[in-house]
Amino acid sequence: MQFRKKALSTLQSPEELDLPVRFARPQGRLVLAVTVAVMAVAAFWGVNGSVSTTLGAPGILTHAGGSYTLQSPIAGQVTDVLVTEGQLLAAEAPLLKVRTRQGEQAVRAVAGGRVTSLVAGVGSVVGTGEDVATLEHVKGPDDPLVAVLYVPGDGGSSIAVGARVDLTVQSAPKQRFGVLRGRVARVGRAPQTQRQISAFLGDSRLAEEFTRQGNPVAVLVELERSEHTESGYAWSSDDGPPYAVESRTPVTGAVRLPAQRPVEWLLP
Repeated sequence: MQFRKKALSTLQSPEELDLPVRFARPQGRLVLAVTVAVMAVAAFWGVNGSVSTTLGAPGILTHAGGSYTLQSPIAGQVTDVLVTEGQLLAAEAPLLKVRTRQGEQAVRAVAGGRVTSLVAGVGSVVGTGEDVATLEHVKGPDDPLVAVLYVPGDGGSSIAVGARVDLTVQSAPKQRFGVLRGRVARVGRAPQTQRQISAFLGDSRLAEEFTRQGNPVAVLVELERSEHTESGYAWSSDDGPPYAVESRTPVTGAVRLPAQRPVEWLLP
């Protein structure tokens, strides 16, 4: 009965057509205006803006000529080591003296370079074809370092020559010294096998590590030089580490990829 009385009362009252109707409160109009403005800005950015992405990859600091592993052409016992790690050698320079059945003979460098590691020591016995040292192809102590990144095979095609690269150096903590600056100088045309990487780096262990997830593409990164840092290279911090960075130091690179429009990035 109560609802029926209300219905009859509504039917008997005249329609209030002369009274103004409020469609929205002032606060609601403000919210609507802000929403429309935000949507307009988002739509404009979606068409004309860009999204910057990076591609991460492991790598190593080295010299552009790479390294080679020196193998002993003779078998015998090492009686003397004539060089030290870090020493520059000319081609045919002797590294070791080995006692053989024919007498004492020298193991010589195949090509000039810098000794990065010595495997054989005095008293050790080496066989024919056994690894005794690793040498880097350098012409002098001032040859600039480069970084070689090993990017998964499907990622190499997205990297452009000249792209900026930020390198986190294992021997220089990022939180303290920042990152090393560089630019892509060359992108490999095809993925490299473990054997190819080992031949370039002169290190089968590193080659195995870089090919753990498949054959990668080698990306050569030239380091930006600076006269204001101890290392001679540009860092994201003002001065970088107070010491030189060495060849054979592991790095992790973040390569800046070409910017994409958000619409292209979001849509498949």
